[in-house]
Amino acid sequence: MNYWTVIPAAGQGKRMKAGISKQWIELLGEPVLAHTLHVFEKDPHCEGVILVGSEKELQQMQDFVESFQYQKVRKIVPGGKERQQSVYEGLKVVPTDADLVLIHDAARPFITHDSILQLVNTARETGSAVLAVPVKDTVKRVIENQVEETIDRSSLWAVQTPQAFRLSIVMDAHRKADEEGYIGTDDASLVERIGQTVAIVMGDYHNIKLTTSDDLLFGQAILLERQGEKA
Repeated sequence: MNYWTVIPAAGQGKRMKAGISKQWIELLGEPVLAHTLHVFEKDPHCEGVILVGSEKELQQMQDFVESFQYQKVRKIVPGGKERQQSVYEGLKVVPTDADLVLIHDAARPFITHDSILQLVNTARETGSAVLAVPVKDTVKRVIENQVEETIDRSSLWAVQTPQAFRLSIVMDAHRKADEEGYIGTDDASLVERIGQTVAIVMGDYHNIKLTTSDDLLFGQAILLERQGEKA
């Protein structure tokens, strides 16, 4: 049941418009990245974490890891221009004898141990699995501000992270995408591209990605609710 985790944190978060990378924005007194790493640090099944940062923030990330005394962050490596390239750089330094690897967004700090456990169990059986939730809103295809069609949402799922894979499968998928200059929408799309089946594991609607300033309000509410549950 053990696994490694790659966390890409090299993006600048321009849509957040905060003036700093979104992983450094504070929620209830701690950076977003701290909330994310706490989850994996406390999971006994997580063998190690590879952090991927931008070149200019590597020292800041190293100082941060040392100040919070994270024991499971094994390496910090520079990322690429695209998230996909950053993930690939992280995967390259995961120990080759690792079986499963999880890829998780740095700005998705509300993942739970229960969800990780279900994901890991499924990926161990199938080789590839992602967390996702059924789409609740009506979805329309729009071209030039006009509705072209309304999409049947009964088969639509919003995919989250972590996404879990056998290391050999996801490395093969990334290697081929890199060789062919292909950029996918997520890591699972690269795995699908090489003919591998990806299983869906029911996620949690609270497992949001912090992308815009509005998300910070929801994020703070989630943390306050969880603190209240623990009290």
